[in-house]
Amino acid sequence: MAKYRVEPTGRERVFDRDEIIVSKTDLKGRITYANHVFIRVSGFSEEELLGRPHCIIRHPSMPRCVFKLLWDTIRSGQEIFAYVINMAKNGDHYWVLAHVTPTFDEDREIVGYHSNRRLPDPKAVSTITAIYEELLSIEESAADPDVGMEEASRHLGRLLESQDVTYGEFVFSI
Repeated sequence: MAKYRVEPTGRERVFDRDEIIVSKTDLKGRITYANHVFIRVSGFSEEELLGRPHCIIRHPSMPRCVFKLLWDTIRSGQEIFAYVINMAKNGDHYWVLAHVTPTFDEDREIVGYHSNRRLPDPKAVSTITAIYEELLSIEESAADPDVGMEEASRHLGRLLESQDVTYGEFVFSI
């Protein structure tokens, strides 16, 4: 399957405050369900989304260290709330406040992941944009992408520690 590539347009897409973008993935992050809001906002058809990695909507302005935190958290069986900038099929972007949870079977084994995404508060987006730009700058300044991601992760950890909050508490404090 060829990798989908598009350049960001700089145009923002929005959706209604009462709408929820919903998706489900398997353990490897391949989309197994996309609701009509996700399909409409992303600009992809259901056929283009199902079976594809969820990162098909990853915006290049989204720091890798935040996704690492997200994946580490849900793989450990915990839920996470995070601000995420996504990219539509045509390169437009849209911000979400994501609530991502593991899906368990009857034996409490993780069998997939479920994400509900809402329209975030514009003030929170303004705050998180500045932080994400800083994290992305740290990631991109390293010659090795993995080293850059680890340095950005440490920077984020120091930021949270300086405010004496967890990432979840931080998300709801802005």
